Amino acid sequence: MPYRAAVITCSDRAAADIYEDRSGPVLRDGLADLGFDVAAPTILPDDAGRIATAILDAVAAGARVVLTTGGTGVSPRDVTVEATRPLLSYEVPGIAEAVRATGAVKTPLSSLSRGLAGVIEHEGTRSFVFNAPGSRGGARDALAVLAPLLVHIVEQLDGADHDLHRPPSA
Repeated sequence: MPYRAAVITCSDRAAADIYEDRSGPVLRDGLADLGFDVAAPTILPDDAGRIATAILDAVAAGARVVLTTGGTGVSPRDVTVEATRPLLSYEVPGIAEAVRATGAVKTPLSSLSRGLAGVIEHEGTRSFVFNAPGSRGGARDALAVLAPLLVHIVEQLDGADHDLHRPPSA
């Protein structure tokens, strides 16, 4: 049975139909390609309360992975990080650092992303949350880092042990 995932696009302009959400579908398609059960992105304005509610609703509905896109920069309306941080039981900073480093190879603007990676615990279930940048390139960079990790992350959240048959590190 595939794990459930959710994508939440945080953008005033996409929510107002001023422009098309382009990064949400990139994340949705990437998750589907990895075997996750994922619906179309939820599109919300840059409103911290609504974003936090949508993340919690996704987790309550069974999403083991929640990817947000947008609202991670430094503009006054970029509030996704502020909406996410109080929901986290703990952060996994290496993932966000790796996504920024992957993007930095292409553009110095990737270092402006304040996106978080972390775990939410809700009613005995633990889910992974990541705040991806709001561009297609940023979403692709996030997937490049997340793709080999997501299933392992969910398995670890469920208490799975590491692969003991793998040769030890040198």
